[in-house]
Amino acid sequence: MDLIIKFRMVCDENENFVRDYEVNAAMTLLELNDFICADLGYDPEEMTTFFLADNRWRKLKEYTAVDMGYGDEADENAPQPMEKTHLWQVIHTTDDRLIWVFDMLADRAYFIEVVDAEDVEKDDRCPLVRFSHGKPLDQYDADGDGGGEKSIFEEMMDDFSDFGGDDSYDDEY
Repeated sequence: MDLIIKFRMVCDENENFVRDYEVNAAMTLLELNDFICADLGYDPEEMTTFFLADNRWRKLKEYTAVDMGYGDEADENAPQPMEKTHLWQVIHTTDDRLIWVFDMLADRAYFIEVVDAEDVEKDDRCPLVRFSHGKPLDQYDADGDGGGEKSIFEEMMDDFSDFGGDDSYDDEY
């Protein structure tokens, strides 16, 4: 049996962006990192990190792409290497959350929430993108426009741009 974890990934810079992923719980965080980079078209050599987060998205435990050399005798709060950490070691319930920081200098991140998990017979399809909507953020442009997309509200309001007002009318009538 394989445990398949279903994630939903969103970001705060582009409210139209969403990805649903299905991954095997046996994969490492580094494998998940590389899978996400491939899906978004990001350079996997850039410095990234995962944080386990609480239900208010506060960062708890850190998992880094580069082994920081703390070893087995490190403080339990010390960053752990992604390549030595499997998803099943981090994800325990459907309430668990991860923050994937892809731009360390600008502290830009995606928010990943477990939406479901199920035991299945051997599944060779995973990892896979189950749902994809919206453009990913530019990996290097922290001052960008959130993927170049308007919010749903902005798109709806575009229909009303013709009502910008005409000052040639007298307001008294």
